[in-house]
Amino acid sequence: MGMAAGASQGGKRRRRGRRGGPINEINMTPFIDVVLVLLIIFMVAAPMMTVGVPLDLPQSKASPLNSDVKPITLSIRQTGQIFLGEDELTDDTIVPKLMETAKTGTEERVFVRGDKRVDYGRVAQVMAIVTGGGFKKVALVTEPEHQ
Repeated sequence: MGMAAGASQGGKRRRRGRRGGPINEINMTPFIDVVLVLLIIFMVAAPMMTVGVPLDLPQSKASPLNSDVKPITLSIRQTGQIFLGEDELTDDTIVPKLMETAKTGTEERVFVRGDKRVDYGRVAQVMAIVTGGGFKKVALVTEPEHQ
């Protein structure tokens, strides 16, 4: 009996964990590092990706509007050409194209970006066409004034 008791305690013991075997866990540190680098890159690049026609906008001291929904943007070049995104429009096609683009109908916010050298009458004419089409939330876009 003494021999059997000694053999069971002094012999092979069960191991509680594997030592020296492959690790079945994923190391998350490199993944998190890559995600943070991509986040920083997109945060820096996002303001530079303005869709539309390059314009020289006028400056003003008005405070920026906080909007959760991305508005529809019309751009007016110095020559008086009108663009929705990068598509050129005529006066007759402004309202139909806005209706196509608007997700919430005429309740959609419309921003008008007019080059600072464009005739003010042309900007007023485009705004009149837009409001005449039923859009009531129309705003002018300017750049903040540099001090």
